[in-house]
Amino acid sequence: MDTVMDLRPGLRGKAAFVTGGLGGIGLECVRALVAHGCRVAFTYAEGFEPLERAQSLVATSPEMLSAHPLDLRSAGSIRASMQAARDRWGRLDILMHLAAVGTATVRAYAEAPDAQDSAMLSINADGALKVCQSFLELMKDHLHEPLKIINVSSVGGGVQVFPGFRLSDGMSKAAVAFLTRQLAAELVHTGVDVFAVCPGATNTPMFQASTLEAMTPEERRKFLESLPKHRIIEPSEIASVMLFLASSYSTPLHGAVIDASMGLGVRPGMITERGH
Repeated sequence: MDTVMDLRPGLRGKAAFVTGGLGGIGLECVRALVAHGCRVAFTYAEGFEPLERAQSLVATSPEMLSAHPLDLRSAGSIRASMQAARDRWGRLDILMHLAAVGTATVRAYAEAPDAQDSAMLSINADGALKVCQSFLELMKDHLHEPLKIINVSSVGGGVQVFPGFRLSDGMSKAAVAFLTRQLAAELVHTGVDVFAVCPGATNTPMFQASTLEAMTPEERRKFLESLPKHRIIEPSEIASVMLFLASSYSTPLHGAVIDASMGLGVRPGMITERGH
């Protein structure tokens, strides 16, 4: 029998906690969840992202959205943000953890390269650990219910290694992939589904800052030509994958670390093999 896949029945009335909700992929996830009837508590980086942007987003659908400050370097901030989200919506069913820094954006947290590396690992790796631990602690009396943890890693570190990729960046993304597999193993007999998504080159402010902005128009043209499908991935495409994982259809994928790089993960030499 053919099945028409409609994600709305499994998402309507649920509540999601989305870290990094003002970022490129995060913002698309927030919009997609709301469009499917899910209430969303999203976070913004306190002191680094303007409160006004968060308030403007909430104003687009105040009955479905709430904004919460978050500092991933602080376990107290993580717990407080998540507790405030649960207090606002009465429940949390879905965790989408997207907040992170990259090679360029980490410069806002430290000037010296060694301090930047420490910040990268603290925010991306330890921050992801604390976010997942806080969600599970907060929902410890509901682990038999259908809950979702969806982390975002990267094709660089989470799936493949790329020569020249910043070590701390790749290490932090690899840690997220390991965290996902470990949690999935530990939670296999519960109602909690755990996944990680590893995007490739995606058209986000982070990727623009780390890669595209430093290129001349000709360099950018050649770079895009070297990528799978000769283009970068749009944030809405990754958000669609995240939305499916948040739905009731995704349980058979429990524990999956998903290569969402459009082929770069299986052919990592594409960027350097031009002309061959």
